[in-house]
Amino acid sequence: MAKIIQHTTTRKGSAYLYLTCLVAALGGFLFGFDTAVISGTVSLVKHDFSLDAVSEGWFVSCALLGCIAGVSFSGKLSDKYGRKIVLILSAVMFLASALGCMWSGSFTALIIFRLIGGLGIGVASMVSPLYISEFSPSRYRGMMVSLYQLALTIGIVVAYFSNAYLAAHANDSYSEGSMRTVFSAEVWRAMLGLGAAPAFIFLLSLFAVPESPRWLLLKGREQKAEQILIKIDGEEAAASEIRAFKEQDDNNDKSLKELFKPVYRKALWIGLLLPFLSQVCGINAVIYYGPRILEQAGFTLNNALGGQVTIGLVNVVFTFVAIFTIDKWGRRPLLFAGTGGAVAALLIIGALFALNITSGLWILIFILAFIACFAFSFGPVCWVIVSEIFPNAVRGKAMALATLSLWIGNFLVGQLTPVMLEGLGSSWTFWLFALSCSPALWLTWKLIPETKGRSLENIEKYWKDDYARSQPDGSPLPIATNHK
Repeated sequence: MAKIIQHTTTRKGSAYLYLTCLVAALGGFLFGFDTAVISGTVSLVKHDFSLDAVSEGWFVSCALLGCIAGVSFSGKLSDKYGRKIVLILSAVMFLASALGCMWSGSFTALIIFRLIGGLGIGVASMVSPLYISEFSPSRYRGMMVSLYQLALTIGIVVAYFSNAYLAAHANDSYSEGSMRTVFSAEVWRAMLGLGAAPAFIFLLSLFAVPESPRWLLLKGREQKAEQILIKIDGEEAAASEIRAFKEQDDNNDKSLKELFKPVYRKALWIGLLLPFLSQVCGINAVIYYGPRILEQAGFTLNNALGGQVTIGLVNVVFTFVAIFTIDKWGRRPLLFAGTGGAVAALLIIGALFALNITSGLWILIFILAFIACFAFSFGPVCWVIVSEIFPNAVRGKAMALATLSLWIGNFLVGQLTPVMLEGLGSSWTFWLFALSCSPALWLTWKLIPETKGRSLENIEKYWKDDYARSQPDGSPLPIATNHK
């Protein structure tokens, strides 16, 4: 009878865990959707507002300014007020941006609401994986955080399909004036406004999920944290989590200066370099400029757009590889395999362009191979690692710093890819991406520890023991893997 009760409790805890993490992962869906939906609106907005090249570029890139600002304040806010309230703030910004863009009466208003959407992206890109990491038991943490990346890739594909559908039906008859404007005469309004639906679902769902138990512990609200931990994984695991948390000697909320101490130097380098390298490998060059690259490979425009949808689908499918293997094989094996495969695929793509092989099919095959390698390694594993390597006391602020590094890499790729394609050609562009990607192999080999199955407190202890080992007369404690 006791086994039956325990099994029932475990099933309820698993359902609670999955549902809560899925709600938080909706932030990733909105991130992906908002990032990709812009690709279908640029030419339409340019026509309707008679934009010059500078204004066109500002329309595309203004959200990035919001992203950087959103990341900058989200870490401090989430550490002070909690992860949940900041996620609610991001949902409100997503909703306001979608509705505002749909009904904006001028180009200036459109830019303002795009900036608000960028703030939402910046906040969600940091707080969503952080919340999931702190909420999940160590044995499931890799899979749960990978749900964020999966949701992001699904958001990209949904944006591609919704743009194509709305564009194809723009000539349908609409009797009402406002409906005609949004869905026909200025269909870009419907493309941007469609994001209001998932944003509203995200906002409502967040009121049903609890606060991060580790943030509650950090604020001294042990009883509430214990209730949540018991609901997730049972009384024994909850007691173990709280005991491990209390054993840490620096759980009081501290400034970001804590992260710059020598003991956390490796964690800081990983947090800054891994997200940056995940962008300069060229993933967003393919996401943003895929049709142009495929056209250079010999595809017609329609076929190039179809290839872009295929790229999005492959991105989704291979993210499942990480979801089902990251807590079995570990983070390092996925990074080694994926990064090595990505470098090889980029070198081959460059060679195909250099040899003037005009069969676009071969180019597409190796672009898909690159996307597949990224999808089961860099994409999800980066978010998992940066959400678990930082100490409890400054995790929110440190995650913000790591996410800012990601957005800087994103910005550089977005700005430089058109220049490289035009000035250097496709072959050297992809070879430079391969060169930029390859340091991640060294980073994985020399600095990144295997964190599979370890509690967040155990990982924090690892850095202290590792630093002690590097000192004369250091006497580190053994690191026990916590298999909750």
